[in-house]
Amino acid sequence: MGRHVLLVEDEPNIIEAIKFLLTRSGWTVDTHIEGTDAVEVIQAAKPDLVILDLMLPGKSGMEVLRELREIPELAGLPVLMLTARGQSRDREMAEKAGVSRFMTKPFSNAEVLTAVRDLVAQASRS
Repeated sequence: MGRHVLLVEDEPNIIEAIKFLLTRSGWTVDTHIEGTDAVEVIQAAKPDLVILDLMLPGKSGMEVLRELREIPELAGLPVLMLTARGQSRDREMAEKAGVSRFMTKPFSNAEVLTAVRDLVAQASRS
């Protein structure tokens, strides 16, 4: 089972918290803070899972997700989307765009860890 996560998030405190949490649990975590070239970075990094913020500089997480789903080799890549905006409309748009799981901020460490483990396990079974 893969243990490589790419975190696309522009909030330094969240980057540090998630990176610390996942690294402590044995994951390799790469980070990127910009939406504009996130798809290229994801393609190059070949992670087992992407944690993607909804609101990013340059290009939204929703746009990044839609682009990922159009690339055949990335169409099945698990994506955990994080957002401070928990409106049902955002969740519905993310689900239509092909998000694997949607999580609102603030979230608990256990929630993130469980979601990452579950999504990677599901992806490795399919």
